[in-house]
Amino acid sequence: MSSSTVRVSAETKETLQKLSARTGRKLRELLDEAVERYRRELFLEEANAAFGALRADKGAWAEEEERAAWEGTLPDGLEK
Repeated sequence: MSSSTVRVSAETKETLQKLSARTGRKLRELLDEAVERYRRELFLEEANAAFGALRADKGAWAEEEERAAWEGTLPDGLEK
């Protein structure tokens, strides 16, 4: 694992240090978790926007509803 230098504002550094003191967690752990949460948030925002665009496209949405109906027929209780 390599080490990288990341520059943050003095305010952010102070906040991280306070969070570290309160939680007993290392700065690196706090940063890793914050980045992962942001990545997930961004993913969900993008997925939501894509879903909204799909809903706005009447033709594409009709195709999606048809696919959903077909997928509902697949779990017919038969064992593989």
